[in-house]
Amino acid sequence: MHPAVERARALYELGRYDEAKALLGQRLAEDPDDIRAWIDLARCHLSGEGEADRALEATERALALDAEHVDALIMHARALQAVGGRFLETEDVLREAIRLDPEFWYGYALLANWLFRIRALRYGKEHGGAVTREAMDAFLRESGELAQEAIRLAPEEVFPYEVAWGIADLAGNRTVADRLDEAILRLDPQHKAALERRTGKAAAAPGVKATEAATLYADALASAPDSAPMRQGLDQASYRLLRGIRWLALLCVALAGTGLDLFAVAGEAQRDLPLPLGQRLWNLVPMAAIWTLGAALRYRRLRQGIKVNLTSLLHRHPWSRIVLTQSAWAMLCALVLTQLPWTDRTLPQVIFWAGLVPTAATIWFDRKKG
Repeated sequence: MHPAVERARALYELGRYDEAKALLGQRLAEDPDDIRAWIDLARCHLSGEGEADRALEATERALALDAEHVDALIMHARALQAVGGRFLETEDVLREAIRLDPEFWYGYALLANWLFRIRALRYGKEHGGAVTREAMDAFLRESGELAQEAIRLAPEEVFPYEVAWGIADLAGNRTVADRLDEAILRLDPQHKAALERRTGKAAAAPGVKATEAATLYADALASAPDSAPMRQGLDQASYRLLRGIRWLALLCVALAGTGLDLFAVAGEAQRDLPLPLGQRLWNLVPMAAIWTLGAALRYRRLRQGIKVNLTSLLHRHPWSRIVLTQSAWAMLCALVLTQLPWTDRTLPQVIFWAGLVPTAATIWFDRKKG
């Protein structure tokens, strides 16, 4: 490989496509028979917007120099797929690449990724309608066999597993898809899409509590911090944590009402009012225990990232602030009920319902606001 082509490849890997194209153009001006330069120029054009035609032209120049160059054939297939209207031609090109180098895994993987789409397009053209489920299953099986061959040839490469996962997902085979996700994550523990799928499934499993779901998302985000779905999942789990504190506040209101004996029960005498100071102070003990065990200790055990996200969520999410305000209001009502020396139950009953009803009525309503 000419040094100029090597430098162009380094620029390409850095995402500096225009500089790489300029360097390859200089190289081809010196030696228009450099097939590697034509192939890499096509790759650079495919990375740009609206340059598929120029990529196709570059691959045609490369194949004119060597019609059996496998890399040129594969790049030609990619250019045909990108140019529009010529996608069906890619099958023959990739099968020729496989024929020339039957041990090269990428040709199998790329054909597997496209073949069921090619088959579906041809089916639609020939039958003038949508693809039947039976036909699509057959197309997916054919693509799946190619993907498995790619995996056999290159068990340490991620792309064949990604292709096989897409085929299994379309076929509705969740067991195989989950197994492929695990294989992908063994090879690439920071694979964003596989992390998103596995974490989302684990967090949504029956019986998973908000704290567990938030921890799952926080751990996954450490490996893929730019994942929008997992950030959204962490926000939803954090919101569930906030919603939980309203139940604590409502429990305190219920205890306050019980302590005042607000509602008469047939056959039982209501306690005398006002309650002694010692009794009113003692009513604070179960409330303190509820908040210590139900909120303070649980909050201390949360990951630091979850704590930071809770604070952030309160700034970003209106319903989070509503939840916090409702909890504070319910607790204020509970404290007023327990600490004032009431001599009559009429006003305490109004305060009790004012603390209980507005919060309880919105708990079901905001379930999907996270």
